[in-house]
Amino acid sequence: MSSREPKQDRSRATRQRLLEATIDCLADQGWEATTVTAAAQRAGVSRGAAQHHFPAREDLITAALEYMFDARMAEIREESTHLPEGPGRTEFVVSRVVDHYTGELFKAALQVWTAAAADPSLRERIVPLEAKFGRTVHQTAIELLGADDTDPTTRRLVQATLDLARGLGLADVLTDDSARRENIVTQWAATLHAALPQS
Repeated sequence: MSSREPKQDRSRATRQRLLEATIDCLADQGWEATTVTAAAQRAGVSRGAAQHHFPAREDLITAALEYMFDARMAEIREESTHLPEGPGRTEFVVSRVVDHYTGELFKAALQVWTAAAADPSLRERIVPLEAKFGRTVHQTAIELLGADDTDPTTRRLVQATLDLARGLGLADVLTDDSARRENIVTQWAATLHAALPQS
């Protein structure tokens, strides 16, 4: 092993800690409080090390959102290697989509989307990222359902599922909405399963 490899490993570990700390900071404290310094403190790394990886706050935040999103999608795919057939499969998929929109990543992203609405330069960076996230979640749901995305009804039903999940995510921002949400997920999964063509 070359002497550069442990250094590269440490650099990767530092970067990962920073990205994870940034998401936590955004979700807990909001956009204004999430600075490179605050993320560095939370990650337990020096401000200099943080700025070496991410010279500007926008660089750090967009990288953190992308990193955590990719990690979450990989987790969902890994969890779904042995899906049941029938209504159980549909409920699993709806539940995972809703989990995605009610988790820390969504709460963190919501802080950034809100800031981007009033900041044209940030919006320029965030709009393509949000479009990528939306396409990926849609495609993942289609794959996990084993559905035909060329069918217009299927596309609309999956999009309605994502819109429902976003709404449930917003309802969960200020108060714990989990009890009500569980019943909605169960009902929507049954409705979706019945409505999907050839489900």
